[in-house]
Amino acid sequence: MSVQTGNTASPLAPEWLAVPADLNALQEPMWAGSVQRNGLGELTVGGRSVSELKQQFGTPLFVMDEADFRARARAFKDSFDAAFADICGGVDVYYAGKSFLCSAVVKWVEEEGLCLDTASGGELAVAARAGIAGERVALHGNNKSDAELNRALDMGLGRIVVDSLSELARVGDIAQSRGEQAKVMLRLTPGVHAHTHEFIATAHEDQKFGLSMAADTTEQAGLSAAEEAVAAASAHPGIDLLGLHCHIGSQIFEPDGFALAAEKLLRFLAAMQEKYSIVMPELDLGGGYGIAYTPVDTPRPAADIATAMAAVVRSTCAELGIESPRISIEPGRAIVGSTTFTLYEVGTLKTVRVDTPAASGGREDGNNVTYPRRYVSVDGGMSDNARPVLYDADYSAILASRTSAAAPQLSRVVGKHCESGDIVVRDVYLPEDVAAGDLLAVPGTGAYCWALSSNYNYLARPGVVAVRDGSARLIVRGETEEDLLNRDMGV
Repeated sequence: MSVQTGNTASPLAPEWLAVPADLNALQEPMWAGSVQRNGLGELTVGGRSVSELKQQFGTPLFVMDEADFRARARAFKDSFDAAFADICGGVDVYYAGKSFLCSAVVKWVEEEGLCLDTASGGELAVAARAGIAGERVALHGNNKSDAELNRALDMGLGRIVVDSLSELARVGDIAQSRGEQAKVMLRLTPGVHAHTHEFIATAHEDQKFGLSMAADTTEQAGLSAAEEAVAAASAHPGIDLLGLHCHIGSQIFEPDGFALAAEKLLRFLAAMQEKYSIVMPELDLGGGYGIAYTPVDTPRPAADIATAMAAVVRSTCAELGIESPRISIEPGRAIVGSTTFTLYEVGTLKTVRVDTPAASGGREDGNNVTYPRRYVSVDGGMSDNARPVLYDADYSAILASRTSAAAPQLSRVVGKHCESGDIVVRDVYLPEDVAAGDLLAVPGTGAYCWALSSNYNYLARPGVVAVRDGSARLIVRGETEEDLLNRDMGV
């Protein structure tokens, strides 16, 4: 049996993972705009070094580039406004708060001219605390409570996205009992299958979201659930039917799915307008635009997505002979995801030997070849990033506190939880000399990491620090053990 080491690619690595030419280089577009290395080899963001951030705020820590967040938000707003200017006068961009939300982010969203999409009463509470105008807020969710619906009406929300026929009746009845009309959009499932993970594809029929556009999906012969909802909404005195909504999935790189969904919804909208003599003035095409988690991910610029979608809306409306509704979109991950990296401190390291068949190692005698895989443990894990265990999500990592001239070694970055699936980065090449006390940075953790964080094993959730122009401030305080124990009612 032989043991293979050196600078060549490991057969244990996935096919897409190449050995970096420079382990110290920051590979775009995984990183926020201000992230770079200083003269000492440390990563800096917004002019602050990672060692300074660790000393001031500790680790693990979510580190966000505020200027980068604002720039990405403006890029979506400006690009879509320009692409749709001749179609419907521009686009309403709703930041998907489920990806990451706090009061400071709501304020940035508002200041950059965006609206806010929420998905619960708690997210509405954050919006209210931040002071954003209710008409710039939307409420999603497949199972909204009466309390959440009443809060939405109390806040004067610009739209409530209704997810089912039963919810439509409940929203209308609640609004009518208050002597009001609820501004409603109907979430439809257009049956468009985007190229995404099964667990985050949300436009197919067999899942919990939306009203089916397929015929004979209700007790009324020949009617789809979507059409029955249009008829019911247009007739209910408590409903102001604004239009239609869809969301085809997440982490999507190609515009084809968005274009097909737009065409299907426009054709449905035109048919409903003709059949029921109503005008639905708005169409929300959702979000789901992908970002780069690894060097092989190739996200599209906002302008490319906008141009492709505008072309379809323009041509379809012309074909149907209808005026385009006001278009809106809901980017979340594409705005916040790459603005943030998680900073960890390395603890224990362990190298294991993995036997592989001779075919993968090039041996001709038929014996197995053994390759090393190093486990690099950090001071966080699945409690601050649940996406690898939920979605088999891939991430990358880099040595952040210094540079290294050591050879690359295939590594697996793991957390400290009592769980074998507690993996932060499944496969990455890191320098052979990574040691306890080093700092690692994992990029692309702005979306659905803090938002999905937990207290598993009674770990306190990390804080979130926003850095801009050399200044760093906490926008979400990290928890303490006292915070956790305060919820324990004692014996």
